[in-house]
Amino acid sequence: MRNAMQWKALGAVGLMVAGLALAGCKSAPELTQDQALTLIQAKYDSTPADSITISLSKDGMGQGITAGYWKLTKVYPNKFWADYTLTDDGKKAVKLTGGGDTIQWRPQSMTDATYSITVQTTAANHLKARDLQQVADETLPGVSTAKGADFTEGVDLTGVPQGLQDLAHNPGNKLSSKRHADFSLENGAWVLHGIV
Repeated sequence: MRNAMQWKALGAVGLMVAGLALAGCKSAPELTQDQALTLIQAKYDSTPADSITISLSKDGMGQGITAGYWKLTKVYPNKFWADYTLTDDGKKAVKLTGGGDTIQWRPQSMTDATYSITVQTTAANHLKARDLQQVADETLPGVSTAKGADFTEGVDLTGVPQGLQDLAHNPGNKLSSKRHADFSLENGAWVLHGIV
């Protein structure tokens, strides 16, 4: 009987110690969706601004002529190769990947619908984070407290002329991607651990 009483007393002391230990532990501060989005955007804003690469198909080449960015300057004897020269407006809006001011259009055949070329905008912008999903607890190697959330990473077309924005929305151009952000608790504050 005496042993049973000692075990009960020891159990009660153990429960009190555990309760005090739990009461003394501080829980991690909340990481809201707005806070997480702000951390991601701060990362993007801290990297150098970059131009946007735009893929141009046959239809896009025609749209570029209509918008006044380039003009047809030479058609080759096979009737499907051509050279297009950037106009003054085109030189302000785009730069050619290979340099110069002449787009060399070289499809495999008259019916080649897959041929495209790329140009880059002269305007440079930072990526934008949006549509952040629910922030959830997760496990990261080497991190004691972590959270994560999926979001959309998109290009920013600010400063890009409307005609070129229209070209950027043509099929074949990827203006946004689904990404995942990891956050870790460091010194009592949430920080962006990485983006995958």
